[in-house]
Amino acid sequence: MHILLYRTAWPGRISQVNREEQIQEASRQQFDRRSAHYGKGHILKSTDDLASALPALRPRGGESLLDVATGAGHTACYFAGLGLDVTACDISEKMLEQTRAQAAERDLTIRTECHTAESLPYESGSFDIVTCRVAAHHFACPASFTMDVSRVLKPDGRFLLIDGTVEDGYPEAQAWAHEVEVLRDPSHQKFVTPDEWTHMTGHVAMRVIHRQIQPFKQPDLEWYFDTADTSPENRDKVRELIKHAPPEARDLFQVGEEDGKRIWWWQRLVMVAIKK
Repeated sequence: MHILLYRTAWPGRISQVNREEQIQEASRQQFDRRSAHYGKGHILKSTDDLASALPALRPRGGESLLDVATGAGHTACYFAGLGLDVTACDISEKMLEQTRAQAAERDLTIRTECHTAESLPYESGSFDIVTCRVAAHHFACPASFTMDVSRVLKPDGRFLLIDGTVEDGYPEAQAWAHEVEVLRDPSHQKFVTPDEWTHMTGHVAMRVIHRQIQPFKQPDLEWYFDTADTSPENRDKVRELIKHAPPEARDLFQVGEEDGKRIWWWQRLVMVAIKK
């Protein structure tokens, strides 16, 4: 009987692993292709969201910091500029080339490592701070990522998470945002809500000490399409979704029109948790 139960459960586990690997590979390919669009002209170059987190994060010069899914390295360069010992990792080697170029241009020293966010190849208790900015909505398994963040943090280490989100209690708006994002960029997985992040971190020995939702005005829709290389068919579908956004989404994201262009304000979660 025990053998039968084991054999029944195992294929499901393999299926889940394969699914996560497929998601990771799709992300790797997407960001390898589009890496050149995430450099100087990208919206993440503005670091006001990072500055807003500093009072809770309390970074100190010389501390070790791991920036997960660093992209073009905007966050890694920001903290290296504050005197931290920074390691930047990403699933895309092409993205890490952008990071190294930015660091060299600013005369900053940053180590780069290529691997997934869900399996961090570092010893337990390696870092004072772990950061992840506007990337977790692409992850195959945010829970696995959060678990490994806790593992690699030192006691009293801090975790800074910044990502798109949807305020808790708005399921219709969350579903609409998900449909828009998947059409715009198929590597998108999910905007995790603030309560979901708090729940996940609490289960892996971290305590949230700062949590804020910041409205973030979206750039021109065509800019987003070009960044993700959205197909013409999906561009039309996204335009229709925005045009006919349900009232809950329209109100929460302030969907409207400005100078003849469709605009809305995504919700950006800035959260700091401390390792217990």
